[in-house]
Amino acid sequence: MYASHTGIDFAVISFFMFFAFFVLLVLYLRREDRREGYPLEEDGSGRVRTSGGLLFTALPKTFHLPDGRGEFTAPNKRRDRRPIAARRGVTPGSPLIPTGKPMIDGVGPGAYAERAKVVALTAHGTPKIVPMRVATDFEIAKGDPDPRGMLVRGADSGIAGRVKDVWVDRAEWMIRYLEISLIDGGQSVLLPMTMALINRSMRHVIVDAITAAQFADVPKIAGPDEVTLYEEERVVAYYGGGFLYATPSRSEPFL
Repeated sequence: MYASHTGIDFAVISFFMFFAFFVLLVLYLRREDRREGYPLEEDGSGRVRTSGGLLFTALPKTFHLPDGRGEFTAPNKRRDRRPIAARRGVTPGSPLIPTGKPMIDGVGPGAYAERAKVVALTAHGTPKIVPMRVATDFEIAKGDPDPRGMLVRGADSGIAGRVKDVWVDRAEWMIRYLEISLIDGGQSVLLPMTMALINRSMRHVIVDAITAAQFADVPKIAGPDEVTLYEEERVVAYYGGGFLYATPSRSEPFL
């Protein structure tokens, strides 16, 4: 005969507790990743899907922005109502077909978000991205080419201007932009460092994204020694759009 024995199986209880925790975690993350970017707008029809529910959107949460810059609540019912200089394709998911100047209008790879029109700050409250004429404690590393004074050439090998200064990130300790003085004497423009190729021997800065003439349309910044988040978004988007729209041949299929 066997004596009956009753007890608590802690291994089984632990398994079910972990399973329950994991399910709740997934539900929480799926709600949180829908905090921004919603409601959705369907391709083709443009219809806005506003249905909510447990698995669709998180409850509104208010974030207090640093340095007294106000508050931001998400999710919210704010929609991007900017006019788009493009028409929809025939089928859902088709790329937009530009009807104007796509690099300026923010279409396709040139699209940009309306970020805050404020300057990014360091932990010490100072502007994060500034030219080296302001960040005097920065210098080009020994052995690296100093781009200041170099000619800037576009994708068509034309001369767009000359590097006037280098803009550094005080928080990340890296070069973010090159300030270009245009050859026609117009207002200086910024060039993202990630889109510049420095030719040390020829002392040239080569830019494949846009042509030399298209530098004149690079979105300008308001302040001479600082750049806002919105201005950064516009500048980077312009160069990004150039990889598809700078020349007619780039927007054509390879085959």
